[in-house]
Amino acid sequence: MSKINLGLNTICTHVGEVKDEQFKGAVSPIYLSSSYEYLDVDVKRYPRYFNTPNQEFLAQKIAALEHAESAMIFGSGMAAISTMFLAFLKQGDHLVVQNTLYGGTVNFIKEEFPKYGIEYTFTNGYKVEDFEAALQSNTKLIHIETPSNPLLTVTDIKAIAQLGKAKGVLTSIDNTFASPVNQKPMDLGVDMVMHSATKYFGGHSDICAGAVASSTEHIERIWNVGKNLGGSLSDMMVWMLERSMKTLGLRVKEQTKNALKLAKWLNKHPKVSKVYYPGLKTHPEYKLAKSQMTGFGAMLSFELIDGLDSQLFQQKLNLIKSSMSLAGVESTMISPHLTSHALLTQDERDAVGISNQLIRFSVGIENVKDLKHDINQAIEKLK
Repeated sequence: MSKINLGLNTICTHVGEVKDEQFKGAVSPIYLSSSYEYLDVDVKRYPRYFNTPNQEFLAQKIAALEHAESAMIFGSGMAAISTMFLAFLKQGDHLVVQNTLYGGTVNFIKEEFPKYGIEYTFTNGYKVEDFEAALQSNTKLIHIETPSNPLLTVTDIKAIAQLGKAKGVLTSIDNTFASPVNQKPMDLGVDMVMHSATKYFGGHSDICAGAVASSTEHIERIWNVGKNLGGSLSDMMVWMLERSMKTLGLRVKEQTKNALKLAKWLNKHPKVSKVYYPGLKTHPEYKLAKSQMTGFGAMLSFELIDGLDSQLFQQKLNLIKSSMSLAGVESTMISPHLTSHALLTQDERDAVGISNQLIRFSVGIENVKDLKHDINQAIEKLK
């Protein structure tokens, strides 16, 4: 049976484990060596070359989950996406990138691309027509993020992939919010998939990592740049990530179920003015999300009504943590204008609809009734 045909939880549990040939342990051993034999060996291993035993085998798990030929593990999500960009873009090339995008990615493009002479265009929207309108003769890559951070906009993955193929342009996607549990972009024709593995892959708020999955040919090109930039992940963290990913399917499915219940509840809450979640029938891309996702994900955002202080609200929470990052088993909330998009100017945030009332909600595995109670008690204290 191929790795792709294995069930989700089987892939999470068994693919990419390092066999303990010596002691027959049930879990992967950790190979912490930074120095390996180089004579008379098939693979010359070195941590910065992304090919230590733990790195190599975990990449197989990620590739299997994304239905890709190959994958690479990085020290962070930004290491993954920056290496991917620089592997396929050079001086004089042009990138088309979605306007509703993670702030760190936006900041990287705006601050670093001019140094390399790489041109870029942010789309005016996230429909396929917006991407086509932004294409130039020197466009080499289209990059999307869906659902997006933090407004949960949904982009038509298959349409973007088809546009790229028709124009001879590569396509890539940030699949962090959905995770391969809820969305498999390569099945829809995208060339490269990247993740902040810090998020759902890690799932316990104790790992910083990134990943890219693609064809063997594309990963080879990314590796050639990655070995020079040095964004590899330590084997201890690789081992922890492999351990965490065994429960990826179980965690994300429970979190996704909780998020849908909470989104529907918040959507009717008298103190909430707006909810952003693709699983709501009122979401403008609900039908599209339903067609390309197997679940709507565990991330949502909402805005409190005017007059309620969004920061003070988070300070009054008892169970839900006002904490950076996302996708841990514990529920967290943040204000994007102070965190993920703090590097953007107020005008830039206003242009993409990120208000100071917006709260991003990473839903965990707690009981929904407990999360509802915590939100209500915090709102009551604001009165």
